[in-house]
Amino acid sequence: MLPPFAVTPLYAALCGLLLLALGLVVVRLRRKHAVLTGDGGHATLARAMRVQANFVEYVPLTLLLLFMLEMSRQPVWALHLLGAALFIGRLLHAWGYLMTPQLSFGRALGIGLTWIVLGVTAAWLLLVVLQRYAMMPA
Repeated sequence: MLPPFAVTPLYAALCGLLLLALGLVVVRLRRKHAVLTGDGGHATLARAMRVQANFVEYVPLTLLLLFMLEMSRQPVWALHLLGAALFIGRLLHAWGYLMTPQLSFGRALGIGLTWIVLGVTAAWLLLVVLQRYAMMPA
């Protein structure tokens, strides 16, 4: 049996490493184009910055929701499924968007997986909370 809180830290660590990699892509492009702030009008740098920003917009809240589900002792297999889907979704989104500005298969699947995980974790946690309120004495 896994120790308590072993699922979310795994995916938080993986996502942290992915965010670091995305940041390094931005830094590499900034150096290449000699741009200190903004995108300097370079489309590749603008895309890299957008990938990094999109990651930061979705991942923290989704990991927090996942952690709250883990704290409420939900099935470990389901938490792993959600965590893996989040990480894979973010990988696919980054790969797809960095390769082309058009909507690609990787980008679309990555967005879809991310939104599914965010929606499922939020709805599931809401159900857990409402169920616990329903069991409280009046």
